[in-house]
Amino acid sequence: MSDNSSGNQITVPPVADELGRVFSDAGFELHLVGGSVRDAVLRRTTNDLDFTTDARPEDTERLLRASCSTVWTTGADFGTVGGMFRGHQVEVTTFRADAYDRVSRNPIVRYGDSLVDDLERRDFTINAMAVSVPGHVFADPFGGIGDLARRTIRTPASPESSFADDPLRMLRAARFAAQLGFDIEPGAREAMTRMSEQLARITPERVREEFVKLLSSPDPVVGLRVLVSTGLAEQFLPELGALRMEIDEHAQHKDVYEHSLQVLRNAIDLEDDGPDLILRLAALLHDIGKPETKGVTPGGNVTFHHHDVVGARMARKRMRELKFPKSDIQAVSLLISLHLRFYGYGDSADGRSARGAETGWTDSAVRRYVTDAEGELERLHKLVRSDCTTRNRRKAERLRRDYDAFEDRIARIREEEDLRAVRPDLDGNAIMELLGLGPGPEVGKAWKHLKELRLERGPLPREEAEAELRDWAEREGLVPRRDAD
Repeated sequence: MSDNSSGNQITVPPVADELGRVFSDAGFELHLVGGSVRDAVLRRTTNDLDFTTDARPEDTERLLRASCSTVWTTGADFGTVGGMFRGHQVEVTTFRADAYDRVSRNPIVRYGDSLVDDLERRDFTINAMAVSVPGHVFADPFGGIGDLARRTIRTPASPESSFADDPLRMLRAARFAAQLGFDIEPGAREAMTRMSEQLARITPERVREEFVKLLSSPDPVVGLRVLVSTGLAEQFLPELGALRMEIDEHAQHKDVYEHSLQVLRNAIDLEDDGPDLILRLAALLHDIGKPETKGVTPGGNVTFHHHDVVGARMARKRMRELKFPKSDIQAVSLLISLHLRFYGYGDSADGRSARGAETGWTDSAVRRYVTDAEGELERLHKLVRSDCTTRNRRKAERLRRDYDAFEDRIARIREEEDLRAVRPDLDGNAIMELLGLGPGPEVGKAWKHLKELRLERGPLPREEAEAELRDWAEREGLVPRRDAD
């Protein structure tokens, strides 16, 4: 169980040794455990300091209250007490030897007296290693070091037993594959495939949490392929596997599943500062409406009419079921609904072809594009660029130039007016004063009309805006016609 030579290769943070002395002086063991040890072996930086101890929770709380600036006991029912120790967040859990009812994922909490028993109940061997503090005795009873060297994800107990205890571990296996670039041990992968339906025992919130961690990993495509191939995706995101549509005999459409994964990778390459969950979700799900909208014309051409609108609706429904925040749902569905809009743009930045003929969008169409994107314009730019996966270099280069020109045109128009908050030329008070109206729905209709006019024609002089509003109000019967006399 112990290997001091292996332990000497692991850098233990000084603060861990300090906390270890607090426990050893009181007659208890303390071990740095789990991901903290795994990341130390891999020479990866980590902010997690997780410990396990033979001290019971009440003893742990007593020791932490005497040495920490802050203590929290939200996990005390499961044997975990946390605190701020020397400026570091630490969590200490009593040795566990739990049993599971295998109906929910909630353990029947039972404390143990053995470090080995505690490590055996952990999810994977690479997380079932420990280092005693301050003694630095390394414990690896299930071969985690070897699995790290082999880049393998394996369970300490049998995978059937481990996944039956907690089906969420199957999602965690896919997540670690994406985070670390490891392979899942064949027996564990087979068990995940056979037991994928057990994921129904897990609450949507916990499933979403693991899925978000997977999607935020360095290479989420690795984990997504695991989810689809094992059937796990079918349990909470069936739209993903459904993208593997049969290619028609004339290959009239590309492999939508592979295309979507490539779009995700393209989007990741365009991120500015770390994982952008909204962009990644939109990239992954942008074409989920295609299976439902696929059609074939009499000439044999494959169509996906309105898959953007249908896909946005499907994304909203699925994200609501997974309990995503409302703001995330709105942002992702908006991006999906708009991801095709650019393809109606013209040949050049000024809307003219090489021959000078007027062909492209009007300035009002550009304003609508920016306004409809609301606060998601920059992500929309990245999504549209990522959606180009053609192997035709000339076509790819033309699309790139077109979008460069389109962004330049947006910038030019923005120099002339603020497109980020397009508002009518008259506010509600001015509308009511001009038309002699009190507060009510008619004022809202007038405001909307003026906003449409603003998008169509740009800023208007106040006199012209007032004249336009008066003409509209007369047509709507809100005020008497001036020629009625």
